[in-house]
Amino acid sequence: MLIKSQVKYIQSLSHKKLRDSEGVFVAEGPKLINELLSARLPIQELYAVKEWIEAQAKPMAGSVTEISQSELERISQLQTPNQVLGIFKKPDFSANKPLRNTISIMLDTIQDPGNLGTIIRCADWFGISQIFCSTDCADAWNSKVVQATMGSIARVQVAYGSLTQWLEQEPGLPTYAAVLEGADIRKLSSIKEGIIVIGNESKGISDTVLALCSNRITIPRHGEAESLNAAVAAGIILSHIAG
Repeated sequence: MLIKSQVKYIQSLSHKKLRDSEGVFVAEGPKLINELLSARLPIQELYAVKEWIEAQAKPMAGSVTEISQSELERISQLQTPNQVLGIFKKPDFSANKPLRNTISIMLDTIQDPGNLGTIIRCADWFGISQIFCSTDCADAWNSKVVQATMGSIARVQVAYGSLTQWLEQEPGLPTYAAVLEGADIRKLSSIKEGIIVIGNESKGISDTVLALCSNRITIPRHGEAESLNAAVAAGIILSHIAG
């Protein structure tokens, strides 16, 4: 059974400021929780209904608190709470600049949590382990982002900072900016090293960042859509040029 202070604390983790100060994030649902447990992320606490606890192959004593469905609904950040909620310690990622001999993704003002989460998941699929975000991107530890990653948040390092400073640190590293007018990605060879830059959902890549990119690439358009969803664009680009 949850006490009032526990409920208040869990609910307050919907705020970035507290997540940052506590160094934790919230994840919900059996599939996502099992992915994070498989990745061996440190657990602060799990709260689960009896059915979920009994379905586990290994005993969860000491790390899980059994709660009722009504209690789960009180602490859940989902419209439809699903059996288990976990508070996990954020991974200690050390990424401070794009690396040589690998592919990184750079995101300029991606503000939709679903887009960011899906891009993290796409990066994981293609074996990309680093994403660099401008400070005005959505928070990677927002519950909506975490849900959209489906566990990939445990394997992909997400760092926040100045994109221009990162790009200036590695002036010889090839950069590929996704724009409406650029080289056809279907005609490009796959790459083993470089940075793929994806811009804001409506405004694209900022001028200051674009000026530092060595290549401009485009997904050819055959219909009348004004633009592509940022996460869809990232997936298409990765499928063509990620070696």
